[in-house]
Amino acid sequence: MDQVAFEFPMWPLQAYKSLKVQLLETHTKHKNNSVLEKMVCQYLLGAILASVLGLLLLYKKIQKQTGFSSKKIQKQTFSMSSDNGLPRDSEIGRSADIIIVGAGVAGSALAYTLGKDGRQVKVIERDLTEPDRIVGELLQPGGYLKLMELGLEECVNGIDAQRVFGYALFKDGKSTKLSYPLQHFESDVAGRSFHNGRFIQRMREKASTLPNVKLEQGTVTSLITEKGTVKGVQYKTKNGQELIAKAPLTIVCDGCFSNLRRSLCNPQQVFLQVDIPSCFVALVLENCQLPYANHGHVILADPSPILFYPISSTEVRCLVDVPGQKVPSVSNGEMSHFLKTEVAPQIPPELYNTFISAINKGNIRTMPNRSIPASPYPTPGALLMGDAFNMRYPLTGGGMTVALSDIVVLRDLLRPLRDLNDASALCKYLESFYTLRKPTASTINTLAGALYKVFSGSSDPARREMRKACFDYLSLGGVFSNGPIALLSGMNPRPLKLILHFFAVAVYGVGRLLLPFPSFKRLLLGARLISGASSIIFPILKAEGVRQVFFPVTIPAYYRVPPVNL
Repeated sequence: MDQVAFEFPMWPLQAYKSLKVQLLETHTKHKNNSVLEKMVCQYLLGAILASVLGLLLLYKKIQKQTGFSSKKIQKQTFSMSSDNGLPRDSEIGRSADIIIVGAGVAGSALAYTLGKDGRQVKVIERDLTEPDRIVGELLQPGGYLKLMELGLEECVNGIDAQRVFGYALFKDGKSTKLSYPLQHFESDVAGRSFHNGRFIQRMREKASTLPNVKLEQGTVTSLITEKGTVKGVQYKTKNGQELIAKAPLTIVCDGCFSNLRRSLCNPQQVFLQVDIPSCFVALVLENCQLPYANHGHVILADPSPILFYPISSTEVRCLVDVPGQKVPSVSNGEMSHFLKTEVAPQIPPELYNTFISAINKGNIRTMPNRSIPASPYPTPGALLMGDAFNMRYPLTGGGMTVALSDIVVLRDLLRPLRDLNDASALCKYLESFYTLRKPTASTINTLAGALYKVFSGSSDPARREMRKACFDYLSLGGVFSNGPIALLSGMNPRPLKLILHFFAVAVYGVGRLLLPFPSFKRLLLGARLISGASSIIFPILKAEGVRQVFFPVTIPAYYRVPPVNL
């Protein structure tokens, strides 16, 4: 960098010496004190005026030289490269207000939402081709309402999405239909099921229609951090070029396999709390008619549930839950044998033939189910969202609902802010995000984890009684089914209602045991049932944060207001 040299003018020193000589001469020639004082005042006044004028000229000269130097330095900054060949800064990085890592459901919806609010958004996605996933295929009505609030409801059009009006439960040859309580909503409000990749592509196309949203294919390798503040990301383009992008705020939405999660969470806590209770084995049943049209189907099989739901007008997705992290091998035929001998006999007769046909076709896929409680570690300049931040068991299909709800919360928090450059103030303000999201997110998370444990088979008689009680309680209909289904669908996510219904199921189960005549054995089993229900739900609530879930108004961050300097 060039050094700017300032030449200090010498005339003020020369004027001072001249003034001194003249004063001495005057003192010699004129002994009269009054004459001397008059001349001294004149000379001092002239010197002051000359000094002020000189300082003004000096200031203008320095400003001119500094401006020239700054332009020269700025020009060199954009043209120079660091030792590893990466640009130290790029015009693209500087022009973005927000960088979003990942363009899945959360990333694409967030890009459109923030872009619509006038933000300059840069999205970096590893692969912009259509994804092919076996999860994220069911959007609950609560999630659809959030999609409407964000102006993205048209993204479910043109992809052969199927309307979903509720669930059907099957157990021991009996079945019951549980409908969403949609009577108070517009006719278009319902659940939607679809191919996940088609939905994501529509979301990306919608985000790309905004001129201030730029999608780029690239793999983010790391976050750029300076003095504890995230300044942007380092990424590799699809051509192999390594670049840096900078922005005041970086939002990481790169999914369940995120390689950046550890940078923004407590690494030890994340490692300890990631739970993989089971794996999904996925099939596609073609030209299959479900027993209850436009409903998701849950079979309470042993050892764990089996799911069916439409993903197009001609296809039905089947997800077989296999407990543990190891599943039979697909390549050597063990999986086909397992599905035909262990799972098929528990399938409803209407679906048996198409289930066997799907196995014979051989397109069997597997995916581990992860559960990750939100463990925020506030970092200036960065934020985690989506599956990279929080996951729950996918039995209830609540993942997209949580993500879209989080986006609405974040949008409302960021709207009053026009300047995001004060990273510390922004980080402190956004701590309220973790509290404001809790009622919806924690209700869906807790219900998903609790239902999975209740619906799974067990050798414990108390757990088996709880499973029967849950099926019979929901079969009662009315408030007994509407309340839980409103919670599950994200339409009324209230934590206290969740607790009330969960323990109402347990009490209902105890009542069934004690009627018509109680016995000591039945009393003991009823006590174990209540104890087992408590052991299911309380650890989940503890992981979610009891105070944040039930008493958010006691959290100081709940009352954060936008900083005046932003």
